[in-house]
Amino acid sequence: MPPADPLSVLLAGGRRAGRLAHVEHLPARAGRTAPWPAWADADVVAGYAALGVERPWRHQAVAADALWRGRHVVLATSTGSGKSLAAWLPALTAIRAGNAEGGRISRLSRRPTALYLSPTKALAADQAAALARVLDAAAIRDVRAATCDGDTGLDERDWVRDHADVVLTNPDFLHLSFLPGHRRWQRVLRSLRVVVLDECHAYRGVLGAHVALVLRRLLRLARHYGADPAVFLASATTAAPATTAARLLGVPEDDVTAVVEDHSPAGRRTVALWVPPVSTRAPGGDGTGDGEPALAAAAEGEEVGPRRSAAAETAELLAALVRAGHRTLAFTRARASAEAVAERVREELRGDRHLDGRVAAYRGGYLPEERRALEQAIRSGDLLGLATTNALELGVDLSGLDAVLIAGWPGTRASLWQQAGRSGRAGRDGVAVLVAGDNPLDTYLTSHPEAIFGAPVEATTFDPANPYVLAPHLCAAAAELPLGGRDLPAFGATASELLDELVRRGLLRRRADGWYWNYARPEDPSRLTDLRGGGTEATVQIVEAGTGRLLGTVDAARADATVHPGAVYVHQGRTYVVETLADDVALVHEETVLAYRTRAQSSTRVTVLATRDERDWGDVRWGLGTVELTSRVTAFQRLRVPSLETLGTFPLDRPERRLRTTAVWWTVTPAALAEAGIGTAELPGALHAAEHASIGLLPLVATCDRWDIGGLSTALHEQTLLPTVFVYDGLPGGSGFAERGYAAAVGWLTATRDLVAACGCRDGCPGCVQSPKCGNNNSPLDKAAARRLLDLVLSREPAAQHVPVA
Repeated sequence: MPPADPLSVLLAGGRRAGRLAHVEHLPARAGRTAPWPAWADADVVAGYAALGVERPWRHQAVAADALWRGRHVVLATSTGSGKSLAAWLPALTAIRAGNAEGGRISRLSRRPTALYLSPTKALAADQAAALARVLDAAAIRDVRAATCDGDTGLDERDWVRDHADVVLTNPDFLHLSFLPGHRRWQRVLRSLRVVVLDECHAYRGVLGAHVALVLRRLLRLARHYGADPAVFLASATTAAPATTAARLLGVPEDDVTAVVEDHSPAGRRTVALWVPPVSTRAPGGDGTGDGEPALAAAAEGEEVGPRRSAAAETAELLAALVRAGHRTLAFTRARASAEAVAERVREELRGDRHLDGRVAAYRGGYLPEERRALEQAIRSGDLLGLATTNALELGVDLSGLDAVLIAGWPGTRASLWQQAGRSGRAGRDGVAVLVAGDNPLDTYLTSHPEAIFGAPVEATTFDPANPYVLAPHLCAAAAELPLGGRDLPAFGATASELLDELVRRGLLRRRADGWYWNYARPEDPSRLTDLRGGGTEATVQIVEAGTGRLLGTVDAARADATVHPGAVYVHQGRTYVVETLADDVALVHEETVLAYRTRAQSSTRVTVLATRDERDWGDVRWGLGTVELTSRVTAFQRLRVPSLETLGTFPLDRPERRLRTTAVWWTVTPAALAEAGIGTAELPGALHAAEHASIGLLPLVATCDRWDIGGLSTALHEQTLLPTVFVYDGLPGGSGFAERGYAAAVGWLTATRDLVAACGCRDGCPGCVQSPKCGNNNSPLDKAAARRLLDLVLSREPAAQHVPVA
């Protein structure tokens, strides 16, 4: 008999029906094709036909034609809509046309080239394999494609530089090796016809700003060698794709052709919102009940604990789908969660010889051959369940999946639809289930499905003008090729002022014809920053005392909170206790610690350095500007596992750390607070709860995660002289998220107020005003007063006036 519908399997004959919060049915879509372009290489077309592509989808033909004409193109369509064909068809046609011009050495050294950039090595490898299939099917032997990244050996790099027509790599390799060594890559650069930036929606926040500047450096060098490449940007469905593409490339929006109408076929897709059950927190219990006992306990007036974790619920649902024979991906937010979900499902299925070995985990950190084997196994059906991080959200071709489980909101609607799109690919029907986590945003979304299904996909947010990001790229660009006045528009309006500052600091030298890197400096300019973080701050090594064995590393900025003396450090299931933290080394010893884990407490002070903009709402005033955070870890707690009961608090004396970033803040007058009935005793808890809830809801209006941002609230700030709530970007210079919150203040706080009002808890819970990252142990919090405070702030909005700040 055929397996039951995946959603029916999850409902378990009604036993889990109470967990289904909402179901959305997305209709099927018929595909619409177009003729192959007249300019397309006949052999390439024959290769695609041999692989089953008789004619391109209409959006593929439109995008390919614009790219062939030399336009920058962004193709923003759904998962599995064949975006790569639109890039490879003109790129391969151009390369083959150049090869056909003759075999003289001068022509061979100038035959067209293409550069492919992806956010992950796995995706580049997958694209290389897909491209090889096209070339093999077409029997094309005169186009050479090769991957080249940090793992590529020196001999192989030499071959790629000398012979490859298509180079597949990533922005990190471009930044650290390709661009600094551009003279060795000039054969590729002088003939560069097409640059492909895959999954461009993934470049947001500080990473997006870095990649935008890397692309501008690349295009500058290509022009220096006489090339004028067209850039093809492949994206998930996203808002304002032309704006995003233009900002990434540093060109006017009119220079970009956006193709957004999807003409590929799609099966009927069912998307469900799923809320795990609450659990009883009995004395000594583990808080992982199945929900029904908790409801009974609530009826009797007993304390009801938190909801079951999204990971635990996802494991149960994945096991049910695997038993029913459905091929399923389960997306998790972290590597540890992927491993834990897979292990829990394997334990549940243990003893069933038909399912033994048919569930696995997939994440970064695996060897490439392991990842390829897992991808093939889920494609073939040898694996029925795969618990994965977002490593499988991007690009890697997986088809024929019956269902997708998503453990917790993935951060953006674009990511949600990318992950959900893995189900029912190639025109099949599919089911995707978002399993809510116990946090404010997930709670809000499951009770407001229109915020998912009725709202447009977010625009990607990043700020290339962030001086902490721009400055090191200007240094790198000057080292690659001296910067002249004609180069500055590509780097933004603030570049000239920043160059003068870099000269004052001795990093650059100013001459009549431009700015030069100061080669007397000991630094490598390309190593002044890394693309995946905010800078080059040192890491702390975690070393086992006695043996000297290196267990791992942690960012220096996080070390005081994670590997302070007395902290419990978990590594591959083993527990270690930190003895000392000094000189960028944390010494630990292995010790079996089952009863507790540790959590740091910290204090933070915010100083406003410059106000960029203000809005006057009468009794409420909003601000946006540059702030400096001064923070220090002051103590740590031992928390009983798994109840998280505090066993003790222990003081720490760690140094202060400073961060200059961007923040949005609002203040409210004492008179308005008195009018709203918020007294002096309630005020700190009201502000703190409103701060937590607003941090949790900022990802609703900005493409960020709550871990990208932070906040602080105070009943009397030393500069505003009023009760103030700050929400700030967590990386130097800012990420653009606080700015987005300022721009969307009304919608942001309205959603925050609605969340606090709708949450059914009595005094506050992780679903509304509690925060998993609070340095003060979620104290004080006053949920009822926070609701009145948010009502007060929003009630002043109609009187809002924009007040620009000089």
